[in-house]
Amino acid sequence: MKHPLQKMMEDRRNGIKAGIPSYCTANPLVLEMALRRAKKLGRPVLIEATANQVNQYGGYTGMVPKDFYKMVLEMAEKIGVPENQMILAGDHLGPLTWQNLPEKEAMEKSIELVYEYARAGFTKIHLDTSMKVADDPEGLLSTETIARRGAILYKSAMKGYEELKAEKPDAMRPVFVIGSEVPIPGGAQEAEDTLAVTSPDAFRDTVATYRRVFKEEGIEDGMNDVIAVVVQPGVEFGDDQVFLYDHDAAVDLCAALKEYPEVCFEGHSADYQSPESLRNMCQDGIAILKVGPALTYGLREALFALSFMEKELVPEAEQAHFIETLDEVMLKNPANWQKHYHGDDKQLALARKYSFSDRARYYIGQPEVTEAMDKLFENLRKYQIPMNMLHQYMPVSYNKVRDGELELDPRELAMDGVTNFMMDYEYAVAL
Repeated sequence: MKHPLQKMMEDRRNGIKAGIPSYCTANPLVLEMALRRAKKLGRPVLIEATANQVNQYGGYTGMVPKDFYKMVLEMAEKIGVPENQMILAGDHLGPLTWQNLPEKEAMEKSIELVYEYARAGFTKIHLDTSMKVADDPEGLLSTETIARRGAILYKSAMKGYEELKAEKPDAMRPVFVIGSEVPIPGGAQEAEDTLAVTSPDAFRDTVATYRRVFKEEGIEDGMNDVIAVVVQPGVEFGDDQVFLYDHDAAVDLCAALKEYPEVCFEGHSADYQSPESLRNMCQDGIAILKVGPALTYGLREALFALSFMEKELVPEAEQAHFIETLDEVMLKNPANWQKHYHGDDKQLALARKYSFSDRARYYIGQPEVTEAMDKLFENLRKYQIPMNMLHQYMPVSYNKVRDGELELDPRELAMDGVTNFMMDYEYAVAL
């Protein structure tokens, strides 16, 4: 069976500007909405787990790759999305979480990581060896080193796939993403003034180096499995800033892509882009549009709106206090936001709530927060939201409820906050 992303690349070579959103999340509500949209639209859905979310040690979700695959598959079966319509992917697979270790140890763990992803059935693998490890020399990591480590990981992934195929003959052959100019997962950590777009020569050098190294490593045909290269096309987001895509700034880079019809660009940090910016990216060859924090930001935004309505409708003693609970949990366990947010106490408090980097996503699945969210939903079913108040706090969702497209249920309203972002990416890749 042909991989849906190989089919997408065939379409692009035939002049059809196909593309796909890539939903990078482990949040159950976001995953459910991604699958529901896939069923409604009848399109493949690309869902990515990042190395720090899901790895052989459990990551911050507590799931190993086969657990994540099983969770999404069970969700898909309930919703009615067939397995072959799902593309499960591993993002930033490499030494990301082991940069403090020397190369030998970091690579041993990375080899096991990609093996477990491929063995579990993930069919899109981002080989990310762009980060330095503890005993790397000073200065920038060379493309040669990045490619050498990438080739080692490719071999490990294919070993996992071959073992899976022995058990499951119809297992889909994985495709791969490479690239040495990889944005930091989850958005920029500091405010930025400008962004440097990847140079056409740097892109050409990445492809040429990988081709040579794969040949030298005896896996020359492996380049046929590479469908995308990660570049920096000039998009990024941080605490309170978004760099919109500038076609003119990326025109030379995108022109160079025409020399390599076998690949497209994968655009990371494409969160919060306007629908037109996203469409322009797809048209210019940035056909895989990665979005992660924006999806949980949309969920958090909707949950806050529901909380504000709860404060108006529900007696104080019965309120869920979702906003306060989330902040208390973040303050008790600051590791996942502390180095990302800066300023005095007031600025930090605002960032914990509203930052585009959305570090709250690390906490929204914590038991105390989930309990408060469930109580919020329960309260707003008991004390039903009036339409005039819904218009005040959730005007976009109000229109959908008014027109019979959305149920007036708090859980559905929360998930509609995710839908509103997803629709921008669906518009961008619509043929």
